[in-house]
Amino acid sequence: MKIVIAGAGEVGSHLAKLLVNEQEDILVVDENRERLNVLDANLNLMTLEGSPTSFKTLREGFAGSCDLFIAVTPLESDNLVACSIAKNLGAAMTVARISSYDFMEERNRELVSRMGVDRLIYPEYLAANEIATALRYSWARHWFELQDGALVVVGVKIREGAQIIGMQLKELAKTDHRFHICAVKRGHEIIIPRGVDYIRQGDLMYVATLPDDVETLMRYAGKKARTIRRVLIMGGGKIAIRFAALASRDYKVKIIDNNYETCRALPEKCPNCEIVYGDGRDTELLRDEGIEEYDAFVALTGSSEANILTCLTAKELGVAKTIAEVENIQYISQAENLNIGTIINKKLLATSSIFQLLLDADSSTSKCLALADAEVAQLVAHPKAKVVGLPIRNLRLPQGMTIAGLVRDGVGMLVDGSTVIQAGDCVVVFTLSGLLHKVEKLFT
Repeated sequence: MKIVIAGAGEVGSHLAKLLVNEQEDILVVDENRERLNVLDANLNLMTLEGSPTSFKTLREGFAGSCDLFIAVTPLESDNLVACSIAKNLGAAMTVARISSYDFMEERNRELVSRMGVDRLIYPEYLAANEIATALRYSWARHWFELQDGALVVVGVKIREGAQIIGMQLKELAKTDHRFHICAVKRGHEIIIPRGVDYIRQGDLMYVATLPDDVETLMRYAGKKARTIRRVLIMGGGKIAIRFAALASRDYKVKIIDNNYETCRALPEKCPNCEIVYGDGRDTELLRDEGIEEYDAFVALTGSSEANILTCLTAKELGVAKTIAEVENIQYISQAENLNIGTIINKKLLATSSIFQLLLDADSSTSKCLALADAEVAQLVAHPKAKVVGLPIRNLRLPQGMTIAGLVRDGVGMLVDGSTVIQAGDCVVVFTLSGLLHKVEKLFT
């Protein structure tokens, strides 16, 4: 697939890196030569210096003949204009990163489409949805649903005292067939486990299961379901505003921000929330605001370090669920090893949306969750696909990939070596980063 990325900033560069790993044909366009030089030095791709909103530049970059045009510059207006030009030049599909919710409203979608923009990516909106999911399933680190929840993949941290510690996977399979442990993150490494592997304290375990068996999984992992009613947010930016719009009626929300002008504007944007002017990193302020009475603490400032450290402080002060926005990809692995709960990263959320488009032109039948060093993908098995008609043990799956489960005719199923995938099955696959292109070829 030929892909043109307009914008070599943090999001564009990260996308380029991941898509090159997936062996896609990538061209990155940017006005900043220094940014392009970094990509040239480290990645096997093409770059073009020039304005993403220039007809001349986009013609030179073959935007008119690309399969996918992705505009992720910092400026929303530039992204929309670039997509409009690329679409009119002949690009098959265009994707624009936006920074305001107006473009996503139902009444404006047809107009956006007529502008030449096929898909919109609003990372702050995706992050707000991710926070809402994390609060709904407060005991889990990750939650990935297939086909309206017919099958779920849960990421859960194994703490001291969990029933499953020291259990061999084949032993678990003999005693309980309701779970498929598809991957384990141990330290900084993700392992596709075998039957002889053991579960250890501190593992981040990814498990496929059916909705009716989630409570049993919680018991094995030593977790308890907590009802979240009160949420304290540090940082009154776009993510906090979108979350308030989504869920402030479900929770009692208080937002702390250290910018006075931001605090003055927030009551109009978040009418159901309490607003406090102050520094959320100040432990005394947190105590004064009654942090011990809150069920969840969400850190959404522009500093990954401040978000991580403040979540650790909130944990020490007795908050059960903490969520941190961590935009530095290199910090995610370290953060996951700390006791800070769920990690939110807008680059990975944007990548999930892009990968979903790569998996299937009809994105209603595909879904992808991009982790820091792995992906969970939902794919539909086509009638002539290589995976159809053979037992899973005979499929010769690439190393670093495992089939976690499937949904057939609306019914979720776990799999083993004897399971035969049928045409039309919706299959969930766990794969290490860089293997998604191999997975897609098996299903199409």
